[in-house]
Amino acid sequence: MGTSEQRFTIGVEEEFLLIDPRTRRLRPQADKVLPEAEKEVGDHVDPEFKLSQVETSTPPCESLDELRTELVQLRRGVIEAAERADSVVGAAGTHPFSHRGGGEVTPKESYIGLEREYQRLAREKVICGCHVHVGVRDREAAVQVMNRVRPWLSAILALAVNSPFWLGEDTGYGSFRTEVWRRWPTAGTPHTFASSEEYDSFVDLLLTIGSIDDPARLFWDVRPSPRFDTLEYRVTDVGLSVEDSLTVAGLVRALTQTCDGEVADDAPRCEPRPELLREATWRAARYGLDGDLIDVSRGQSVPAVELVEGLLSYLRPVLEENGEWDEVCSLVEHVIDRGPGAARQRKAFRGAERLEDVVDLVVEETKSGVA
Repeated sequence: MGTSEQRFTIGVEEEFLLIDPRTRRLRPQADKVLPEAEKEVGDHVDPEFKLSQVETSTPPCESLDELRTELVQLRRGVIEAAERADSVVGAAGTHPFSHRGGGEVTPKESYIGLEREYQRLAREKVICGCHVHVGVRDREAAVQVMNRVRPWLSAILALAVNSPFWLGEDTGYGSFRTEVWRRWPTAGTPHTFASSEEYDSFVDLLLTIGSIDDPARLFWDVRPSPRFDTLEYRVTDVGLSVEDSLTVAGLVRALTQTCDGEVADDAPRCEPRPELLREATWRAARYGLDGDLIDVSRGQSVPAVELVEGLLSYLRPVLEENGEWDEVCSLVEHVIDRGPGAARQRKAFRGAERLEDVVDLVVEETKSGVA
């Protein structure tokens, strides 16, 4: 997912659950699904931490239309491969009622090492996210932009909440995946770094003291990619539909470009306290679009939609410059009108109060417009 200077390419990684179509429980069949999926999409599909998961990754794309085409193609390939293995695919941050039955760790040394080190945290890590890579000039640009995007991550998370159920219960959260994930010591929103050298020195320190065994073990909400010339956003649940993931990608690319312009202009930087950023992320995970969120730049609680509108206003110059203002606004309005994935899952449950119906909704939305 590398990029040349100033192109701001976008690439998306989506993590999916493999599900038994009859019991609707997790099905640890990645070893059967992956070879079939590779026939369709080549090396753009990979194993994930658990055998009940797979991950896709698009190539770097120049436009949202190109990205949409890639996301559709990858979802179609995985869905068809799963069906040939008598499974179905679900794009949800958590499975509504089953994770222990599909909790077998993929037999890969790095994953086995994670389970050995983190024990129950690793055993409960059956969660799926959407990771967006945005191309930047170099590593220094990635660090400086990372410093500036942090106040807006909670607004993007609120639009993307898609994991309300866990172990058979409505958790009360829009994104319970966020709460499961942030228990890990290397998760959360990073502090600022003066330079890429300071960032790399900190990563080296964590490696030296044995806190991580690879730079990829920094599970922050946003980070310079350890593999590409990109800034990688990891704050959101996987999108229930292609449109949900596209919404996140469109906002994230514009946010990166906007903040990169501020770096070039040496504009003043908002530096909220880390405790406030943590509270803002918790509020977004808890309520999604259904409550007041925190505008950390002003130190105020505001209705969720007002914060999202503030984000769009902040990004408008770049979105208009890129010819994407109408498209991204339409994507965001669609989420607000329908509700994010968590709201749609809860609506499915309210009918007969059956979590199996929620799984069916997840499976259907995962392939909407795809298969």
